[in-house]
Amino acid sequence: MPLTTTTRGANGPRRRRVLAGGAAALLAGGAGALLSACSSASSGDPDAAERSPGAARLRERAARDTAVLLERYDATLAAHTALAGRLRPLRAEVARHAEAFAAPGPKSPSASASASASAPPAAPAARVEVPEEEKAALAALADAERRTADARTATLGSAPPELARLLASVAAAGAAHAYLLTEGGS
Repeated sequence: MPLTTTTRGANGPRRRRVLAGGAAALLAGGAGALLSACSSASSGDPDAAERSPGAARLRERAARDTAVLLERYDATLAAHTALAGRLRPLRAEVARHAEAFAAPGPKSPSASASASASAPPAAPAARVEVPEEEKAALAALADAERRTADARTATLGSAPPELARLLASVAAAGAAHAYLLTEGGS
């Protein structure tokens, strides 16, 4: 008995297949994070891993990557004002991701200060090239979301538990954004 009543059309894979593939990738990456979470929790100080220099670097990189993604959204919105209704909600969510990565940890204000310094720049749209055609601009934005989500998923195994959860959540949101910017938003 099929799980869905619709047939696969010429438009490519259906939403369930795309989401299942993304979930499988996140679960595979998350398994390493869960294993490392068990070992760090048994070390005596579960917050020590969150305050480590490696965690601070991962958080700063995630904040920088998010700032670059915000720049791309701003540039696309500036070049294609007709897409504002479609892009503003996604851009707002990316801005919340930037806040989450820049948020101060319980005991690491220096890491959050440098991460917040790389959050949304004052005039971002000038240096990002946006395709002239709307469809190509959406595809470029979707590609940027996909690349960023893949990079975050790849770092899950080396991230401490709390940061790994945040990275996995934001990577899943990025994969959903990529879908909405391409197949899902047509």
